[in-house]
Amino acid sequence: MPQIHPTAIIEQGAQLAADVSIGPYAVIGPHVEIGEGTTVGAHAVITGHTRIGKRNRIFQFVSLGEIPQDKKYAGEPTRLEIGDDNTIREFCTFNTGTAQDEGVTRVGNNNWVMAYVHIAHDCMVGDNTVLANNTTLAGHVEVGDHVILGGLTAVHQFCKIGAHVITGGGSIVYKDIPPYVMAAGQPAKPHGLNSEGLKRRGFSAEALATLKRAYKILYRDGLTLQEALAQLDAIEAPEVDLLTSFLRRAERGIIR
Repeated sequence: MPQIHPTAIIEQGAQLAADVSIGPYAVIGPHVEIGEGTTVGAHAVITGHTRIGKRNRIFQFVSLGEIPQDKKYAGEPTRLEIGDDNTIREFCTFNTGTAQDEGVTRVGNNNWVMAYVHIAHDCMVGDNTVLANNTTLAGHVEVGDHVILGGLTAVHQFCKIGAHVITGGGSIVYKDIPPYVMAAGQPAKPHGLNSEGLKRRGFSAEALATLKRAYKILYRDGLTLQEALAQLDAIEAPEVDLLTSFLRRAERGIIR
């Protein structure tokens, strides 16, 4: 049987795996599913059409699955989906999606989400990210795998942040950040390749050299985006393919 504190409220219809732990005064809504090995701290509120995977650690005073902070929301049964092995620290708020998008906010696997992080409606967060304290994602934001967002980073709605990006603390992101880039500032500007992060993830010396060349084409050679894309397309490397694919999807423009 799940380990449920006697003061917790588990509404009829909630589906909890056999070894889920629910702390004091937590509230679990009727449309919530929680997978095996997940722990929920005291005073947490998990509501809405929310599905949470396995082995997540959800700390006290978290709010997951509440309705979007969007005036257009009219009560549609939108969803929040959280994968496996995530750590979600105190006072985080994740909202469900809206009918204006796919109707789902999605957080992947093995993410480290620090205190007071807000993930708004329709956001898509990948795997193995670190969202430091007070990071705020506005609606419809996409965050790729292995991204690290420094504390107090704020991301404008509809922005995309590519895989392996890192931002400095207090950054304000108004445009898309291509993969592999270090960014910081208000507004955020590029500050080179995230070489140290890529080394830690096992990128070879050859791959790093190729990405440095790609970064130079994109940011140092004075080219327009289309001119840079033409040169990047000539580089045969999967790492660069990821970059060019991202650039072609960048609807808000990229940081410069």
